This record gives sequence, structure tokens and C-alpha cells, in this order.
Amino acid sequence: MKIRVLGCSGSISKDCRTTSFLIDGDVLLDAGTGVGDLTLDEMRRVEHVLLTHSHLDHVAALALMVDAVASQRTAPLQIHALGGTIAALKAHIFNGIIWPDFSLIPTPQHPFISFHEIQIGQTLQFGNKSVEVLPAVHTVPAVGYAVTQGRGYWVFTGDTERNPAFWKRINQLKVAVLVIETAFSNRERDLAERSLHLSPHVLAQELSFISPGNKYPIYITHTKPAETDLIMAEIECFDQTVAAPSHAVHDIRWLRAGQEFEL
Repeated sequence: MKIRVLGCSGSISKDCRTTSFLIDGDVLLDAGTGVGDLTLDEMRRVEHVLLTHSHLDHVAALALMVDAVASQRTAPLQIHALGGTIAALKAHIFNGIIWPDFSLIPTPQHPFISFHEIQIGQTLQFGNKSVEVLPAVHTVPAVGYAVTQGRGYWVFTGDTERNPAFWKRINQLKVAVLVIETAFSNRERDLAERSLHLSPHVLAQELSFISPGNKYPIYITHTKPAETDLIMAEIECFDQTVAAPSHAVHDIRWLRAGQEFEL
């Protein structure tokens, strides 16, 4: 199983693209601006889109990608998301005003896209890939995902703040890689809490929930471009009274667009 990082920034800037991951060429996890780096042939190969939530940085390229390749597809692009996310897409993007309703075009019987509601705890099967829907805590209905082909899980938190249920579940899994958001620096800790994102201070607390003995690389994603250097510096200098045990155990790195994981 190959996972390609198309975008992992919390916003846009030169060389900064928002969240999207391509899995084995046929599954897209989130559809941020990183999707724009795919060729038309690569977009055509995508059969399924898994969305964590409805915020623009995670869905910005979805409508444009569909438009780019719809006429060359023979089956609808399947979009998998929570009911609240699907409702938001229908109301605010595929509404005939912001963008055509591709779930009804060219005909309701043969549309360009189809929506498929998911539930937390559900396991989806795409060929030989299994994807478990994980809980997230955000300002809108949101999830994370754990993806495996049988040799360990690549886990993505999605956008989230403190999330005990998430840690309870992944401590039961054979995690190979964890990708976790940390959108704001400690100086923006109050804003992070209000917007239900992590800052390094809270990240340290969250990592303490990892069961003793569980060791895997942890990649930091969704940093705001103007704060990335500060966030990573703060993570390197975790407050010793809070984070030393988890930081000493885990290999913490910065996720970069263009990286590939092979499990």
C-alpha cells in the first residue's frame, strides 16, 4: 500500500497545499488544494474520496477535480463522508449556485458523483485495503481514518482537539505511522482551543495517552504556514513536566508534501 502526500498545510502559500492524500492511486483521503498537483490521468484513476469533514481546506479541490475528469469517467466518483459532511456539501457547494449538483448531472440515474454516508467505528473495504472510521473532535462533524492492507495501520487524526476515544481505539491497533494535526503554536493556544485544533502544549498531553511500549513515527501535519517553524521548535522543546516521557519515546517529524509511505 502506497500513500502519497499531496498536501498537508493548514492553509495556502507558495509550495503550501492543503490536506489531501492519495492511497494506491484509487482512493483520495480529503480533497484539499494538493489535488491540483495530480495529472488528469491520476485524477481519472480515483474511484473513492474519503472526507474527514466539510471545511474548505479539506474539500476545496473536490468540485474542480470532478469537473476536470467527469466526462471521461464511466462510473460515478464515490464520496464517503459523515451525514453532516454530505449535507454541508449539498447545501453549500454542489447546490447549483456555487457549483453544479454533480449528484444529479448529467442525469439522476447516471450522475458524476455519488454520496455514501459513513459512521464512526465502521470499516470500509476498497479492494485489499481496509479503512476504519475513527472519532475526531472538531467544530463540525469530523472523523479520522486508519488504513491498512494487513501489515499495520497508517493513521490520520483529521482535524481534532483533545480526543480520548481516538487514543482508546488506536491503542488497540498495530499502528505503523501516525499523522496528527497541530495547527497552531502555543502563543495561539486560545485560538486553537476555540477552533478545536491542537497546539504543541496540548499535543504533548495527547501523546501521553499512547500505551507504554507502542512506538511508531509521528508526523505533524496541518501547521499554518506562518507558524510552521515556531510550531516545530515548540514541539522540539516540549515542556519537560508535560511531555518528556512521550517525546523521549516517539520519533516526531514534520510531514511534507511529496512524501510517500509504503506499508
